[in-house]
Amino acid sequence: MKAEAFQAKLEIIGANPFVSVPQPILSNIFEAAGKDKGAIPIMGTVNGKPYTQTLVRFKGAWRLYINTFMLKDSPRRIGEVIDVTVVFDGSDRTIKPHPRWTEALESNETARAVFDGLSSSRKREIVRYISALKTEESVERNVKRAIDFLLGDGRFVGRDKP
Repeated sequence: MKAEAFQAKLEIIGANPFVSVPQPILSNIFEAAGKDKGAIPIMGTVNGKPYTQTLVRFKGAWRLYINTFMLKDSPRRIGEVIDVTVVFDGSDRTIKPHPRWTEALESNETARAVFDGLSSSRKREIVRYISALKTEESVERNVKRAIDFLLGDGRFVGRDKP
């Protein structure tokens, strides 16, 4: 499937800028993805700049959220018409958990049970955060914070409770 281009007016819901993807293009993406429910991985360009994103349905409408990596100062550009290309991204986006995170969960059954009970998106958020850390010191510090968070003690990834 080749990328499909369209122009769209940048809109906002809460603090989240987005564009609506035209229905014919959505239909092609659904066909390529083999589904029309849940998050759908996509890639493309915004004003010529490449992005990788997830297409999501919210309040009955499919939206492509435009973050500041995709479009500089996007929250300040509401109402602007932007050039967008989009195509289904069938690549594997699995993030391998950091070995220290895996060890920490294996050694703490209570934290593991809480982690296993989280939504898939919350699990991915924690794994992605820890996996992206650059130094072993920050990995150790944040693995401890994440385990404490799962045990109900402290904040992690901007949340008070799991």
